[in-house]
Amino acid sequence: MRIAVINEVSASEKNKDILAALSELSESQIQNVGMSCPADAPQLTYIHTGLMAAVLLWEKKTDMVIGGCGTGQGFLNAAMQYPGVFCGLIIDPLDAWLFSQINGGNCVSLPLNKGYGWAGDINLKYLIRELFRDEAGRGYPPARSESQAQSRALLKEISGKTHKSMTEIIQALEPSMLRLVAESSAFMDLIKGTPCAEAINARVKEI
Repeated sequence: MRIAVINEVSASEKNKDILAALSELSESQIQNVGMSCPADAPQLTYIHTGLMAAVLLWEKKTDMVIGGCGTGQGFLNAAMQYPGVFCGLIIDPLDAWLFSQINGGNCVSLPLNKGYGWAGDINLKYLIRELFRDEAGRGYPPARSESQAQSRALLKEISGKTHKSMTEIIQALEPSMLRLVAESSAFMDLIKGTPCAEAINARVKEI
């Protein structure tokens, strides 16, 4: 599994904790494409990382995105503006397991400042462990698994019908917003040669 980690500026110091928690997943490919410390450039907010998450999923460059912000709410709302993103706000290990089993989503948002105190890194480690412990989408409780699978399929259909394509969305966004995304070399390297990369570069040239 390919797992993209996308930290924004206010939560960039927690990047090392996320990577440490993911280190247990020895068979997964970790794609660290956000910020790793507050001094990094460009200075990405959850507005930027939400778009980046959507582009990676749209272009099938990753299977799961782990993002977040101070409370987790900003990244959640930003990422969910785009097609094909099914994101959950994950606070503790039980949230992680239930999201995996019931929702089977492809993106999680973590509160990386609010409530992140003593043993916050341990909670994160257990959270990641539960998120990937079992095959996603098996359902819980078992008697509800079929209904939950139908709901996931319907939600995917709704997302496809209520959004434009990612390239159309990028072409409509302000170039000034896209400039910081284009300056994120790890991200742009990952999507190099895709229609979304070409659309981002084209819009930035308009500045």
